[in-house]
Amino acid sequence: MIALIDYKAGNLTSVRKALAAVGADVFTPEEPRELANARGIIVPGVGHFSATHVLNGAWTDAILDRVGNGRPLLGICLGMQWLYETSEEAPELRGLGLFGGCCYRLAGQQGVKIPHVGWNSLEKQRDESIVDGVPDKAQVYFTHSFAAPITSETVAATTHGETFASIVQRGQVAGVQFHPEKSSDVGLQILRNFLATAA
Repeated sequence: MIALIDYKAGNLTSVRKALAAVGADVFTPEEPRELANARGIIVPGVGHFSATHVLNGAWTDAILDRVGNGRPLLGICLGMQWLYETSEEAPELRGLGLFGGCCYRLAGQQGVKIPHVGWNSLEKQRDESIVDGVPDKAQVYFTHSFAAPITSETVAATTHGETFASIVQRGQVAGVQFHPEKSSDVGLQILRNFLATAA
């Protein structure tokens, strides 16, 4: 079973539908202790980084415990940003801290609108399991104003005025800045790749 975390920061319905389309058994835990039964964890999300404060404490402890036991974790959009230490959007809050660094606001330049909304390409930086079967320059769907920095964990980058990390992975922990549930076949392939790590 895959645990889909609901912290009231986004519509889980479309994520559930996409996961069902790739054959995942999904449940939404009501309490952190229920994660003990999860073979993998997905933290989705849209909106302001401050929404992640709900995950502090027992949820963070339970997620880190499962990751420490080798279970895979996937962050989607805001959920990916939460994998980092913090964000300029709510600097008083700590993220999960599995990836080093701070997420930052994309710079609006002439002719570049923020938020970044719409289809854009993935420029693969290296091969990892999360991008198995995903071609270089594949198109995926974004909607965000903040982004993660390019680091050694960056698997793919995307440029919207400036270049940011659009897929990251280290071991069994991965994040995608775009919405795989809205990214057609490419998004479904990425979800399949995540499920393969939870088998």
